[in-house]
Amino acid sequence: MKPIHKPETNRFELSEDGRTAYVEYQIHDGCIDILHTIVPTQLENRGIGSALVKTTYDWGKTQNLKPRGSCRFADAWLARHEEYC
Repeated sequence: MKPIHKPETNRFELSEDGRTAYVEYQIHDGCIDILHTIVPTQLENRGIGSALVKTTYDWGKTQNLKPRGSCRFADAWLARHEEYC
């Protein structure tokens, strides 16, 4: 399943098994900053958080926004994916 962009709430969401995981972002100073990555316990260890973060930064790239990770998970993801920095 592919994450869905919800620009009215600054979120990318992915629903599975009746649960919704999401990334909440903010755009400022030419950056897309992921503030929160929320994955319900029942959906953990499936790569959903990584898929949400990647999709968010990929979308940001199309908008000429630099990635920033205020959220620990997003910050760690960026450290592992230097091609986004």
